[in-house]
Amino acid sequence: MKRLYKSTLNRKICGVCGGVGEYFDIDPTLVRVIWVVAALCGTFGLWAYILCALIIPNDIEIK
Repeated sequence: MKRLYKSTLNRKICGVCGGVGEYFDIDPTLVRVIWVVAALCGTFGLWAYILCALIIPNDIEIK
């Protein structure tokens, strides 16, 4: 079962883009570029990132 988590490995700020990239099996850098473009086109991208950073749970790294 797939679940969406903030990434602990592909994290730059909060791990949201890394987690979304891991969930959809795409490169997290591509997700970051899309998110930056969305943020520059309006405030939707910025507010969506902040909301996701607050709502999406952290990934629990199992060792």
